[in-house]
Amino acid sequence: MTAPLPIADFDALDPSSARALVAVWAAVPAWVEAVVAGRPYGTRAALAAHADALARAWSHADLDAALAHHPRIGERPLAAGAEADASRAEQASMASAAGETAAAIAAGNARYEERFGRVFLIRAAGRSPQQMRAELDRRLGNDDEGEAAEALDQLRQIALLRLEGAIA
Repeated sequence: MTAPLPIADFDALDPSSARALVAVWAAVPAWVEAVVAGRPYGTRAALAAHADALARAWSHADLDAALAHHPRIGERPLAAGAEADASRAEQASMASAAGETAAAIAAGNARYEERFGRVFLIRAAGRSPQQMRAELDRRLGNDDEGEAAEALDQLRQIALLRLEGAIA
């Protein structure tokens, strides 16, 4: 992982470079554009507050766009690049998952995708495999609207964690 970029450097990035960085946090095109357009921020806290406020307005279409770039829980991303690197780091705890837990998560992923038509998304950072399995099992009981709201909130949490790791 690269060293965090000072906020002054982020504020001064050319728009294309800024878009590429912000898209790693969450690949939601309108959000990426709005975060980049909001510069200069001056502080990481101001950037995070603006990004958070914008993320709270994400739609189901935004969720679908972002999930096109997220691996399943328990599956290591095969792609190269900053987003895949972030996913690998966030899911590091899955490397220690017992066979039974890993198998239950894989089966749960399949049930989730069949039920909701998208990849199960959870902020993996700071969670054990057992906690992720429990959340997957619990969320399979959600209705469509409730689950979309939970998935959007998880995406927002992931984006903010990635932002905080990328900007000093």
